[in-house]
Amino acid sequence: MTLVAGVLAAFFTDRLQQQRNASPNTIAAYRDVFRLLLGFAQARLRKPPSALPLADLDVALVTAFLNHLENQRHNSARTRNARLAAIHSFFRFVALQEPAHGATCQRVLAIPLRKTERKLITSLSPAEQEALLATPDRSMWLGHRDHALLLLLLQTGLRVSEACDLRCEDVVLSTGAHVRCRGKGRKERCTPLTRATVAVMRAWLRLRRGLPVEPAFPSRRGTKLSRDAVERLVSKCAKGASTTCSTLRTKRVTPHVLRHTAAVTLLRAGNDRAVIALWLGHESIETTQMYLDADLTMKERALARTAPLRTPPGRFIPEDDLLAFLNGL
Repeated sequence: MTLVAGVLAAFFTDRLQQQRNASPNTIAAYRDVFRLLLGFAQARLRKPPSALPLADLDVALVTAFLNHLENQRHNSARTRNARLAAIHSFFRFVALQEPAHGATCQRVLAIPLRKTERKLITSLSPAEQEALLATPDRSMWLGHRDHALLLLLLQTGLRVSEACDLRCEDVVLSTGAHVRCRGKGRKERCTPLTRATVAVMRAWLRLRRGLPVEPAFPSRRGTKLSRDAVERLVSKCAKGASTTCSTLRTKRVTPHVLRHTAAVTLLRAGNDRAVIALWLGHESIETTQMYLDADLTMKERALARTAPLRTPPGRFIPEDDLLAFLNGL
């Protein structure tokens, strides 16, 4: 009887780490998927994960797990698809390592990805950005850090993981000021900084007094901020800014919304999609298409250049009461 434990350990050590040289973020994402899957299997089958037979991870269990993600954990279809992609990767490995379970692997691999809705992205207007940046109390150390971090996210469009991984030496404030980061797919890129951002970052790093290899935005304990900490920070500042900017009350502001805001700002300034894709570190220029769909300002300018249709407004004349009575019979 083949146990899940041995095959799963080989999947992480041999396939992901040695053969594919997967990034730490990819390994962490796959790890979380199988922690959830094994926890679900333990509750459903009453078997500890270390003693779980591979045969028990069949299509019925995986399908029930996916339904559990959507119905009990309230994950979106996109999150469900990401979990399923990790499971598919594991079962492709199982099909090679354990041919006796080939039929089970085929059935699991046949589970399709769920179609997802494509919603319009959310971005912040200039007034909302100013209200958000005015929220941190810069008379305190944490306020200086929060203000510098928010401004950097709004101007550069860094992903939250990229901002968390920034070190002091990655922020170059001399001639040709820029920040260096490593994004998805281990792609390194440099993003230029405006004069206003340079001034804020210079003041913050002077106050920060960190070594070159230390985090540019540390926590209270001096360690780098986590993704959850940045998300809580952005949410807290957005809630505080909503008292002075009422439009923020109806928006859910996340670090990724700040990334979208940077892209929309570049787009409205007349930059080409290829430039924006390069700025944000997108793998394909088609990813940047969503900002064209979401930018209402560009659509309004296009509408203003069209000739209006010459149609009179018209006026509604109610039908005669007697005719209306007869028509209703």
